[in-house]
Amino acid sequence: MSVPALEAPSIGAALRRGAARLRHAGVEAAARDARLLLAEASGQDRARLIAFPERALSARELAAYEAFLTRRARREPVSRILGRREFWSLDFAVTADTLDPRPETEVLVEAVLARLPAPGADLRILDLGCGSGCILLALLTALSGAQGLGIDSSAAAVEVARGNAGALGLERRAAFRVGDWAAGLVGTWQAIVSNPPYIKESEIEDLAPEVRGYDPHPALSGGPDGLDAYRVLLPQAVRLLAPEGLLALEFGAGQADAVQGLAEAAGLKVEDRILDLAGRERCLIATPFSRG
Repeated sequence: MSVPALEAPSIGAALRRGAARLRHAGVEAAARDARLLLAEASGQDRARLIAFPERALSARELAAYEAFLTRRARREPVSRILGRREFWSLDFAVTADTLDPRPETEVLVEAVLARLPAPGADLRILDLGCGSGCILLALLTALSGAQGLGIDSSAAAVEVARGNAGALGLERRAAFRVGDWAAGLVGTWQAIVSNPPYIKESEIEDLAPEVRGYDPHPALSGGPDGLDAYRVLLPQAVRLLAPEGLLALEFGAGQADAVQGLAEAAGLKVEDRILDLAGRERCLIATPFSRG
C-alpha cells in the first residue's frame, strides 16, 4: 500500500514554522527573516506573502525555503544567503569578500550630503576601504555632478564594487582600485569618506555569529586598540583633502574621543560628531584647519 504524499504547507504555516525554527537557533527578528527567505524561495514579494497566506507552496518552493532556513539557522546572514543587501534604498551585491553594509552607516551618508553643495555641483569623492562600494555609490546616486574613486586592499572586493556601480548605472562616474588606503594617490577631493575596520582584535570572538563568521576579518580588525586604520589613513586624508573639503569617518562604540584626537593630531578640525538612530556616536565630520 502506497503512502500518500504529505500535503504542501501553506505560506502562513511555512512562515510560522520557519520563524519558530529560527527563534530556536537564536536568530533575532526571526519572523522578518523567515518572510525574506520565503519571498526569495517563492519569487513572491513580501506583500503577496501577507495577502495570500493560504496559498500552498510548491515542492520546489518548499525545498528552496528549507535550504535557506538551514543556512540561516547556522547564523549565516540573510544578506549572504540572498547575495545582496539594501543600503540607502539601493540593492548592493555582497560576497564573502565584502563587509555586509550596516544600516547604521547610512548616517554617514546623510551627514555628508547635508554638508556638500547642491546635487549638481562638480565634486570629487574618495572612499577609503570601499568594500562593496555602498557609501560611495549612495553618495553618487544623490549627487548627479559628482565623480568618485573607491580604494580597497582586496581585489575581490573591488570587483564587487565595480559590479555594483554597473548595476546602478554609475560606472562612468565611479572608479575603483586596489590600494593600501590612500598611498600613492595624488590630487584633491572635496569629500573623503571611510568606514575602516575598528573592532579590537581581542573582541572579534565576542561578536555575533553573523559578523565574526561571515564578514572578512580584515574588514573587522582594527588591531589591538581598534585604531590602527585611523593612524594610517588620517595623515593621508589631510594631504588629499581640498581646502574646502570634508572628511567623514565612521568609528566604533566608545571611540569618538580617540578618533577625534587622532584627527586633530593629523591637522584636521572636527566639526561635528554624529549620532546614529540608537543615540550612539557613530561618525565624525572634520575639515582642514585652514578653512577657518
